[in-house]
Formats: sequence, C-alpha cells, structure tokens
Amino acid sequence: MPNWSDIGVNLFSTQFDIDRDAVLSRATHAGIVHMLLIGSDINESQQNINWCRQHNNCFSTAGVHPHQAAKVEQDWLVQLRALLMLPQVVAVGECGLDFNRDFSPRPLQQQVFAEQLQLAKACAKPVYLHERDAFDTQMAMLLEHQISHGVAHCFTGDSVQLKAYLDLGLYIGVTGWVCDERRGHALQHALRYIPADRLLLETDAPYLLPRTLLPKPASRRNEPAFLPAIASVIAELTGSNIETLAAQTLSNSRALFGFAALPGPQHG
Repeated sequence: MPNWSDIGVNLFSTQFDIDRDAVLSRATHAGIVHMLLIGSDINESQQNINWCRQHNNCFSTAGVHPHQAAKVEQDWLVQLRALLMLPQVVAVGECGLDFNRDFSPRPLQQQVFAEQLQLAKACAKPVYLHERDAFDTQMAMLLEHQISHGVAHCFTGDSVQLKAYLDLGLYIGVTGWVCDERRGHALQHALRYIPADRLLLETDAPYLLPRTLLPKPASRRNEPAFLPAIASVIAELTGSNIETLAAQTLSNSRALFGFAALPGPQHG
C-alpha cells in the first residue's frame, strides 16, 4: 500500500470531537504517514501542538487565518513567535487574505498577513497560504515580502494564478476540489502545469469531501483516510502511476516541511 502525506487537516474542528483518535487510526490504516494540522488562530495552533506531542506522525502550522485577523490579542505576535520555535511547528499559517467573506476588515487582514510574512522570513519557516477572491493583492504582498518558501493551500484557481505561485517558488496544495465535476474544471485544467516536484496533497478535512468517493460516509465529513481517493483522480487526470504519485508527493512534503518522526508517544 502506498504511503501518503496529508498536508491539510483541521483536526480540532468540532466535527471531530467525538472520534478524533479513530480518525487518526483510520488514516494510519489508509497509509497516511504524516498529517499536517492547520492552525487558524493561536488557540487552535496550541491545541494542535499538544496533540502532536502525543502523536509523532503529526505536525502543525501556527498562525492566524484572515477570518480571525480582527480577533487577535495585543501580544499575538509574541505568542506566535514562541510557537514557531517548537519542533512540532513546521509552517506559518494558515495566513493570507479572504475578500470573499470579509469576516475581518481588509486593512486588518493585510496587516496581520504582512506581520506573519515578516515572521516567516525571520524564522526561516515556509508560509501556509490561504487566498479567496484576493489574488492580486495577495500576490503583490508576497512579492513585496520576497516570499519564495511555502505552499498555496487548497489551491482552486486557474492556470494563470498557478503559474504566478510557481514562479515565486511555491508548492501547490490540491484537495478534493479537483474531484468536483461542478466547480473543479479550472483546477483540473491547471493540474497539467504543476511540476511533479511541486505538488502536495491535502484533504482539508473535515471539509471538501471528494464527490467521487463511493460509498460516501453517512456523516458527509471528509477525513485524512480519504486522501487516496483524491490521489486517484489526480493520477487519472495526469496519466500518473499511483505509486509514483504517492512517493513523489510524500517526498515533496518532507522537502518543504522537513517531516521526520519526532520522539514521543505514538498512538493510532
């Protein structure tokens, strides 16, 4: 069975409150050898880190999502810098801009994003990027801060946007969006332009359940164990061998995030 790396899991979503350990166990049985947990604010980042200390195949990002930009505490940057020093934390984020929902005012989003980009450079950590309906502004900020190390998380854009991220040197995270026959056409087309050594796979669980997955879980909830279903669609669309895709994307995740088993308890 191929080994996989899921670089996008919202493990502390309330949807996982009833069976978090079982989710990890199912992932392990599906061949998921690394999971990257997404921190959307300081509190969730800390929850992730506490989990990772007990599960040495799990790692975390630490950062502030644009939705949370208006809610940061006065000393949030001090707190974040401390988290980024921990061995379980391998990236800064989820950070970026979201002009679709505007849950935080755009100037605040940009301020909090800029501070995280500066921190990523200072700490030599990759950025874990979110973007929705804000591509031009986000790209201008990435260029201004000379960002070349990170991933466009849950990329759903077109080939023009894809090439702009690739030109910066970024990796591309692909989710079950690529399995969506209604909304995924631009991404399906753009896949052909992703170099093999820049592709990363992620579920963004519990969101974006692959529409190609059969049978569908009664919960309609996505989880890391379903990552191979996403990979099979990518393999079909790109004419790739599934074992080669697994090996390449696992290698890519290790290259970007430095995944290696940390000493400590291992469950699941």
